[in-house]
Amino acid sequence: MTRPFHLRQTPPQQRSSYLAAGLLVLCVCAVWSGAALAGGQGRAADQRSSIRVEVSLVSLLASVLDRDNRPAPDLLREQFEILEEGTAQKIEVFEKETHQPLDLALMVDSSLSESAKLPFEIEAAGRFIRRVMRPGDRLAVYEFADTVTQLANFTYQAARLRAALGRITPGTGTALYDAVYLGSQALERGTGGRRRVLVLLTDAGETTSRADFETARRAALRAEALLYAIVVRPVNNEGGRNTAGEHALETIADTSGGAMYYPVQLAQLDEMFDRIDRELRTQYRLGYYPQPRPPQGAYRQIEVRVKGDYTVRYRKAYYSGGPAN
Repeated sequence: MTRPFHLRQTPPQQRSSYLAAGLLVLCVCAVWSGAALAGGQGRAADQRSSIRVEVSLVSLLASVLDRDNRPAPDLLREQFEILEEGTAQKIEVFEKETHQPLDLALMVDSSLSESAKLPFEIEAAGRFIRRVMRPGDRLAVYEFADTVTQLANFTYQAARLRAALGRITPGTGTALYDAVYLGSQALERGTGGRRRVLVLLTDAGETTSRADFETARRAALRAEALLYAIVVRPVNNEGGRNTAGEHALETIADTSGGAMYYPVQLAQLDEMFDRIDRELRTQYRLGYYPQPRPPQGAYRQIEVRVKGDYTVRYRKAYYSGGPAN
C-alpha cells in the first residue's frame, strides 16, 4: 500500500529563524554589491586618472624678443598660442622668467685652427661660468678636437669648472657633430625638471666626427636641449671657407630653440656670452598635454605664436614617449 505524500510543515519558531537568516543573507549581498559597485567606480576613476597621466606633458622654453632684439619678459598667457601638427593646444603651464635650474654643457673647440684664439676664449668662458651660474645650476666642461673629452663633470662648483678650462690643450681635427651628440647624451642622462643647455665655442669646422649631422640633430631633440653656438670665424669672408659646419649648427640651433652668435672680433666674446646668459634668465616655460594623443616614438612638429611685434625662439619638434620611429 502506497503511503501518501505529505508536505512537511516547518514549525513557526523554525520559520522565524529561517526568515531572519534569509534577511541577513540579503543584507550581506546588498552590502557586497554596493561595495563592488563603489570599487568599480573607483577603479574607473583611477583608470581615467592613469590615462591622463600617460599623456605626457610637453614642456617648452620660449625666448621672446622685441623689435629691438631685447628680451620681452612681461607677456601674458593669452598672447601665446601653441599648435602641434597644426592643431591648437591648451596651454596648461605658463611661467614667466622660469626659475627651473640649469644643466649646461660648455663645449670648447680646441682644434689646431683655434689654437691662436684659445687663450682669449678660455678667459671669456671662465667669466661666463661666473656670470651664468645660480644656486642649483650645474655645469660641465668639455673640449673637442679630433675627439671629445670631458674635463669636468656636472657640478655646482664654479672654481672646479674654471680649473677644468685651464686643462684644455690644442688638438688636431674638429669633431663638431660628436660634440653635439655626446653633449646632448650627457644632458639627457640628467634628472628631470631642469633646463638642458648646450653651449659651443667653436669655429664650426667639421673634420673627424663619427656621428653625422642627422645623428647630432636627433640627439639634441631627444635630450630637449637648447643649443647656443658662438662661432669664431677664422676669416669673416665666406669665399673659399667651408661653411657646412656653420649651416649644420644653424639648423640644430633653430630646431632646438637656441641661437647662433658671430663675434666680429675676440673682444666681443663677453658680449656674446652675456646675451646667452640674459636669454636664459628671461625665458617663458610653456606646457601642454598633446591632443590628439600622439603614437609612441612619433616625430611631432610644434609651432608657437605670440601676438604682437615679437620674435619667438622655441623647440620646433619632439619625439613622443617610447622608442623613436
